This record gives sequence, C-alpha cells and structure tokens, in this order.
Amino acid sequence: MYNAKAYSAVSATAPLASDTIARRDLTEHDVQIEILFCGICHSDLHMVRNEWGGGTVYPIVPGHEMVGRITQVGSAVTKYKPGDLAGVGCMVDSDGTCPNCKTGLEQFCPNLTLTYNSPDKHLGGVTYGGYSDSIVVDERFVLRVPTNLDLPGVAPLLCAGITTYSPLRHWGVTKGKKVGVVGIGGLGHMGVKFARAFGAHVVVFTTSPNKKEDALRLGADEVVVSRNADEMQKHAGSFDFILDTVSANHDINAYLNLLRLDGNITLVGAPEKPLEVAAFSLIMARRSLSGSNIGGIAETQEMLDFCGEHNIVADVEVIPIQKVNEAYERLLKSDVKYRFCIDMASLKSE
Repeated sequence: MYNAKAYSAVSATAPLASDTIARRDLTEHDVQIEILFCGICHSDLHMVRNEWGGGTVYPIVPGHEMVGRITQVGSAVTKYKPGDLAGVGCMVDSDGTCPNCKTGLEQFCPNLTLTYNSPDKHLGGVTYGGYSDSIVVDERFVLRVPTNLDLPGVAPLLCAGITTYSPLRHWGVTKGKKVGVVGIGGLGHMGVKFARAFGAHVVVFTTSPNKKEDALRLGADEVVVSRNADEMQKHAGSFDFILDTVSANHDINAYLNLLRLDGNITLVGAPEKPLEVAAFSLIMARRSLSGSNIGGIAETQEMLDFCGEHNIVADVEVIPIQKVNEAYERLLKSDVKYRFCIDMASLKSE
C-alpha cells in the first residue's frame, strides 16, 4: 500500500476535508493514474450526505469523473503506458463472467465494484474515489482520453456524458429524428450536445424561460417552456425519443403524450417520489417508458472517441478542492453551468 492525499467526509453532516488514504500497490493488471481533474456529480452530494437509503460508509472519498495521466503500469498491462492520458468513470471492477459483462454491459453486473463506497476486494473496507491525487485501477476499467479535448471538460463525460450518450444510442437517435431533452442541467446540457451531433432535430423543455438562449447555444433547434400548455400541445404526438433528465417531481404524462407511435421516453433523472403513469398515455400509441444507467466500458470508450471527433466536452466551472463544500451548496441551488470540475493540482497545497 501507499498513502495518497484526498478529501473525505467522516459523517453525513461533516464537511469534506483534507485526509490521507491508502491505495493498493499495483498488481500485474493495474494502472496507476495521477488524477488531474475530477468532476462533481450530484450523486457525490447524495452519497456524502447519506441521502440514498443509509448505504454510505465513512469516511467517504467521492468522485467518479476522473481524468489523469498514467504514472505506472503493471507487468501484464498491454493497453497503456506511462504518460498516457486516461479516464476512470463510475466503476472500477466487475466479475467479468456474467452474461451482462460478456456482452459489454458491465454497468449491470450483479457483482459490480463502484468507484467509491463499494466493497474493496483488494484492501478491505470500501473503495475511494477521485477527490484524490491518484488512483489504482484494473486496466479493463481505464479509458483512453482523446488528446485534443480540454481536460476539465472531459472529466464529466465519464458520468454525465455516458449517462446521456448511452440511451440516445440505444434508442437509435440519428439524423432526421425528433428528440426532446427535458431539463438543461448537468445531464441535460450533454444530452443536447449529443443529440445535435447525431443529427437530430433537438427540442429542449425547461421550466425556466431564461434558459432559452443557453439551450440554443448548446445546440437546441427549439426551446419549449413546459409550463406553457399551448407550446406543449403544438408538439403532441411528434417525438421519436425524449430524454428526461429531471430529478424533481414532475408530470411524466405531459411528455409521454408528446411521443409519436412507438416513441420512447427514457429516464436518467431520479425523482425522489414515484412517477404516476397514466396507462392510456402508453397504450394508445404503443409508447414506452424506460430508464438507463451509464454505459459499459466499450460504449464509454466509443463515447469518448465520438467526443474527440466532434470536439464535445461538458461546460464546466473549474474550482480548487478547497472550495468543494461551497460547490456542494451551490449545486443544491443549481448555481452552476453546468458541472463543477476540481483542479486536483490544488490538493498539493494541503
């Protein structure tokens, strides 16, 4: 083992603070990465504050949107070498033998090891995430980062990016399709960028009229204020696909009724309360409602390569790690466009 600098929280009410954690020495298949940037995901806040069913183990080191540079590789590593740019997302291991793993859907593995707060089979305890100066990861879960992209903007692609890219790909969004994106936050702004790059006609739905200009800048063709019933009615029965990124409670039927025959709406936001679905909203046009959860390693690499080709990154506000607690408070107010990213060089001063 070796010691790494990190920021951790020791309880649900404690602020994140400077800490030292143990990282494993390299096995033959491992890669060690110096973390340069780490995005802040809303799930980081939920986990730190133990808001998802009491599953948080303390101390917790969050962070699953990492971009860095490889410093060492194990003796059997063939895909990477020291000096390579690399990314690590929401998972760092899986069993590799289940049907999901064998079809490249590691995110649905029943024995998945998440990047943080998941049982650590090497050191015991739980895994620690990217609010740290380095990490050691099995090469199978390391991703190659295109060298032409702005690194702070790449970090959120490892969660927000793949979370929106995967369902757009799965449901066949291509040129000529009409696609809706509900919400224009950390997930929604990526959904707009990807749908536009796929060639779709993109309509953003927002409750905030003041977000119209930004939605158009991101690539939307149209912006609909969802509280305006007349604007909504104009689009009834016309969408091939709608990506719903909203985590607040909202009327899902208002969006189901915008789908055409065989249209789909996929949830990537996670409202606290169950959504009420009117059966006839689905039945009358053979519509479907589904959910999606990140993507497998191969698809995540495909997404990064696509971003490299189309020069797509997240819109980020870069902060030093010393401002992470302030960023969490701002995140609760949606006071960021559209993702915070920590410059991990700031950890060196701790």
